[in-house]
Amino acid sequence: MSNVSYFGNANNVVARKLTFNTYVSDGDALQFLYTHSATGAIHDSDERFPPPVCHPGTRQAVVGRIAAWYGYLTLPKKRIMWVHAPAGYGKTAVAGTVSKILEEQEGLDFCPLGATFFFWRSSPERNSPACFIITIAYQLATSIPELKPHIENAVKQNPMILKKALEAQLVKLIVEPFKALGQYVEEMPNRLIIVDGLDECINSNRESRVAKKYAEDQEKVQVRVLDLIYALQSYRLPLSFLILSRPEPWIKQHIESIPFKDSVEIVDFYEVGDHMSDVEIYIRAELSRIAATIDHPSNDGDVEWPGESLVQKFIVKTDGHMLYASTVLGHIDDPYDDPRTRLDNILNHSKPSSDLAHSTPFSSLYQLYRQVLQSCPESSHPLTIEVLEDLVVTRYLLRDDTNIPRALAILDPLSGRAAGSGVRALRGLHAVLRLHTTSLSGPPEWFIHSSFITFLQTPQLSLEFTIDETKAYRRLLWGCLNAMSNITLQTVCEDHHRFALNEWAWFWRLSWASENKPFAEGKYFSMLRKLLESDFEACFFKAFTSHERGQFRSSHAPESLYNPGPNNCIVPTSARYVYDSDSLVRQAVSRLHTSAEDALVHLISQPSPTDRAYVLDAIFVVNLSCYLTEFTRWAEGVKDWESNKVLQALKKFRCEKEKPFNLLANSIKRLWLEHPAVDKVVDYICQDAVC
Repeated sequence: MSNVSYFGNANNVVARKLTFNTYVSDGDALQFLYTHSATGAIHDSDERFPPPVCHPGTRQAVVGRIAAWYGYLTLPKKRIMWVHAPAGYGKTAVAGTVSKILEEQEGLDFCPLGATFFFWRSSPERNSPACFIITIAYQLATSIPELKPHIENAVKQNPMILKKALEAQLVKLIVEPFKALGQYVEEMPNRLIIVDGLDECINSNRESRVAKKYAEDQEKVQVRVLDLIYALQSYRLPLSFLILSRPEPWIKQHIESIPFKDSVEIVDFYEVGDHMSDVEIYIRAELSRIAATIDHPSNDGDVEWPGESLVQKFIVKTDGHMLYASTVLGHIDDPYDDPRTRLDNILNHSKPSSDLAHSTPFSSLYQLYRQVLQSCPESSHPLTIEVLEDLVVTRYLLRDDTNIPRALAILDPLSGRAAGSGVRALRGLHAVLRLHTTSLSGPPEWFIHSSFITFLQTPQLSLEFTIDETKAYRRLLWGCLNAMSNITLQTVCEDHHRFALNEWAWFWRLSWASENKPFAEGKYFSMLRKLLESDFEACFFKAFTSHERGQFRSSHAPESLYNPGPNNCIVPTSARYVYDSDSLVRQAVSRLHTSAEDALVHLISQPSPTDRAYVLDAIFVVNLSCYLTEFTRWAEGVKDWESNKVLQALKKFRCEKEKPFNLLANSIKRLWLEHPAVDKVVDYICQDAVC
């Protein structure tokens, strides 16, 4: 669910009884398409700036292999190339380099680069296939001038095509515009479409992203993207497709299946080129740069740092892994320490752990991560681990432009830390964290590479530096409940209060979600008693009327928070028996449900212009929509519908203020497009009644 307006450039939208007559004028069609595109997924987008590219002189073999396959004037026999490699091998840099080379080609009267899409799992618009076809179509309209009027015409004839199935979009926005060119298509030069990070395409639903760790449906959506690409190439259009991803089993199996494999050239990145040579070029250039910043003389007398023997030792230790080399170089390039000492500690004084020696192809990288963590003062290790736990479990919850210090300004008080202590605990970790980087248009990328998170989550790899995410969820939950217990209707909420109101229910669910751990009944009831200290109606009112979301990406609680029975999110799914066996649980569920309804009714019913404004605010609309959706799940008959005070307040609102009500209903419909439960509720409220 998104807060984006899907009809920002539409005209003649009739909201009465929620009938849509959408019309896009001649000048708006391309802009309309742009508005619905995942612009951050394009290779030269501001969200990706500066775009990763290969270090000069490296990865020439694989780039050359791609260039030899792709032809401007002659279509390759196999129109799809799949380049695969494990995490950290620089696939995205290769995709960026190929994009840059094609876009800068001279002596051509056309651009060989047709379109690009760079998936990224932590970006809401780039981790889903929802905008994939729209974004490709928009770029084709701009890179192939002949296509532009036909794509614009497709949008003008049916603007709702942007909300249709991806397969329908492919035909209407790409295939039919090409077909409209007639025989000219056969004379057109070949364009390349680059799709990077297919394995980063996962379910974009927020609940899935947080609660399910992106685990569900990723195979299905990745295979669906492959099928879309295969379908598009089957129309024999002047297009070729470069796909780059990790060799996930389901991707490999699908590409090697019939008839897919007959159209795909498969390239194993690891087997192409001299990785040791590439790493050597990169290391020598970066060490020379770092050496130029050292003012004082070398400790080795006549030998100028770094010296050939040290360079060779560094190269050998990388084992050809560019990620290892870049992490080491990031670690030693520290303005607060001597890079010579840091590199010497890594190359000459490290003791490989027996647990890591044969763990994975990246055992050397994981050993390096341990060394980076060990470089922090030993006395601060527990605090460092605690702060890393907080960052890992909240990395999808904060807004795009939130850097680590701003995030910790919120998390420190909730975890019971002194202000500023979280940032100080991470001071030595700039090799693995982006401590001060801010993205104005993309998700907060606090961790330089996802392999560091994997390392922290895996006890066999991180050993004493292993994080406990359940512990973090419960620590932050306690902090949220403590903050909420001090909230009244008069409270002026700070960022950590607003964060608590937004996220406590998610933390509650995740605190008791692990099926691998026994139900901690004592901790659960301690949390429950703390929860009951809160003024629920004040908390809901503050949550529903917070125009300023602060640093937060989310704006609503789990829908099940509004359930009046054992399916409420505060009742652990692994211990449903507590609802029947303990009156305290039933009391908490009842108070939550009643208080949420009272807050909603208050905002809907109050005649105050200020409160009316809240009713049309996006945050209120989202939470009301969640309540209504959950209501349809537990309501059993006509009696529940007729006695529900929120529905009756909305009916009264419609009678008294039909225009504002239509705006509200319109907003709900946009958020839950074609959602049967929401349609049912809105239709019920809109039934003719005596007003």
